[in-house]
Amino acid sequence: MVHIADPLQPHLFDPFEHLFSSLAFKSVQNGWQGVFRHVILELLPAKIVAGEFHPTMGRPTKELYSAAGLTFIMEFQDWTKEEAVQAYMFRSDLWYALNLDPGGHSMCVRTLERYQKIFRENELAQSVMHDVTMRLVEVLELDISRQRLDSTHVFSDMATFGRTRLMGVTIKRFLTQVKRHDREVYDALSEVLLERYRPSVHQLFAGTMKDKEDRKLTRQQVAEDMHALIEDFADDKRFNNRETYKTLCLVFEQQCELVKKKVKVKAKTGGGVIQNPSDLDATYDGHKGSGYQVQLSETCSEENEVQLITCALPETASAHDSEAVEKVREDLKQSELLPEELLADTLYGSDENMQDCAADGVELVAPVPGKTPDGEALNIGDFDLDDETQTVKTCPAGHVPKSSVHNPETGETRTEMPIETCAECPQKDRCPVKQTRKTCHYEHSAKDRRLDERRRNEKTDEFGERYKKRGGIEGTNSGIKRRTGMSRLRIRGKKNVFHAIRMKIAGWNILQAARSQKMNAYVRGKIGKTEWDGQDYCFLQALEACWRRLTRHPTCETKYWIRNHAATLRTASSTKLCAA
Repeated sequence: MVHIADPLQPHLFDPFEHLFSSLAFKSVQNGWQGVFRHVILELLPAKIVAGEFHPTMGRPTKELYSAAGLTFIMEFQDWTKEEAVQAYMFRSDLWYALNLDPGGHSMCVRTLERYQKIFRENELAQSVMHDVTMRLVEVLELDISRQRLDSTHVFSDMATFGRTRLMGVTIKRFLTQVKRHDREVYDALSEVLLERYRPSVHQLFAGTMKDKEDRKLTRQQVAEDMHALIEDFADDKRFNNRETYKTLCLVFEQQCELVKKKVKVKAKTGGGVIQNPSDLDATYDGHKGSGYQVQLSETCSEENEVQLITCALPETASAHDSEAVEKVREDLKQSELLPEELLADTLYGSDENMQDCAADGVELVAPVPGKTPDGEALNIGDFDLDDETQTVKTCPAGHVPKSSVHNPETGETRTEMPIETCAECPQKDRCPVKQTRKTCHYEHSAKDRRLDERRRNEKTDEFGERYKKRGGIEGTNSGIKRRTGMSRLRIRGKKNVFHAIRMKIAGWNILQAARSQKMNAYVRGKIGKTEWDGQDYCFLQALEACWRRLTRHPTCETKYWIRNHAATLRTASSTKLCAA
């Protein structure tokens, strides 16, 4: 049975006002708890969660706004499931954040796991991230015209293996399944094979990998064992449909190859391969290791009191940063948070990304990727060009070319210079014109001109002043990991990891917003704004005084007076007051 309460339902008297000291009450109101209760709680997808339960039959659910809130809060507070249910039952500041009356709340780990499953299966984390961000941007009146982009690595809860141990663990997991489901088939396997994979995961091959040659021989042996098991069980329907067998085949395909019917370990596999059979979605980044990453776009305007994450796109670790610009831009466009200026590091600064961003009215400010040319060498920027025809008028030494022809199909311009002129030119050692026996020619494109212009611009003080704001997102990456525990998650698998990342980023925005004086003023306004107007508000003030008198001096006259006026308050949920 669904139990759901409107978080905007007014309270006659806030029970926490007398539960906390005045200083403690002010602290929770100005902290993340106040922001969560008065700004965020109503945005949570409690009605979607309610769709997973029967509306009238069965035991009542937990209050669904509070259950959804707990699922959210536990991520950015980096609580375990046990810590989360303990907080739900005993922490008074969490009760305030979730709009729960003090005391009398219970929850078990299994119940919390059910709500987490509903969030993951309905992919609610993405909508929560979007709704929270949009509300905070609106309340704080953030300037989103200037943002910065970067990625940060995220480790899931898995061990890091080398290639040999990865293949060995995959074999060990398959053999465990064979042993569990058919002991006779397991015992019929080679005893040498079984003995090789009997040690624990961390002791596997511990005594046979002391030097490079041993490691090479062991890796070859493991590859041959994989191939033999794949061949032996290929037609066995009891095992060839199991995940462990499919993983065995996939790891072999990624790590090995058959050359003239002989097993050979691949020299290189790339980053988009399985890193651990317990987390099949995790991939590898050459600089940061195995796992996942998230692309973050953050506001960085000096006008903002605090900066918020406007876009968070989780990816596997092997995804290249240069490919993320388009995805981030589309996400920001859909959220109507597209900036005018986007600061990013070198990996994002390809010419293609610059042109695509410009088409959307976004200026991508990033250094040019690739090797920087020798400062002494001349390049296309030193030539005198005709902007309309995209041809060369004169070379850097002032010589007129024999011919300069632009090809509109390829976008390239081919320029030929007189051989005798180039041969005697004092700048020929620095000049990019290629000299042969018959010709001296130089080819350039519009892309070459744009890259040269960007490199020249990077050397100016103006670029340095604009670009220095980008470095601030490194501190944000570090802060998110330290505060929300995003550095290493407690879960595995793409769906679980992406859910946790989005929840933690949304929670980071709440923590940031709570630091803002504008947000504190907004929350105080929400608290002070009573739903009672005119004479009703004056009446309630008098009634509150009587309530305080009742709690200190419970006389019969005061109780009688409150009961007589209870009818006026029935539309405002005064049942608890009448019970007094």
